[in-house]
Amino acid sequence: MAKPKLRNIPNLSTRATPGETIAVRVTPKAAKDSIVIDSGTIRISVTVPPENGKANDAVRRILAAAMGVAPSDLTLKQGQSARDKLFVYTS
Repeated sequence: MAKPKLRNIPNLSTRATPGETIAVRVTPKAAKDSIVIDSGTIRISVTVPPENGKANDAVRRILAAAMGVAPSDLTLKQGQSARDKLFVYTS
């Protein structure tokens, strides 16, 4: 999978604290990859379909880019097949 091409991503580096949980709302099969903070809620849109974990992997990569960390440092704790997901930063 190629790296997501994002512009104007918000800086979420303050969330890069070990053990920090990050709640996100995901929209798969969107027109473009994007990340937006709306009223404190992180909303991530990805272009890939929710098949075989592809959307979860794309969300992990986009969230990691916004946080300035490696995607392998983020673990999906809750929401494997749901739109609302909970990631944990483990460094």
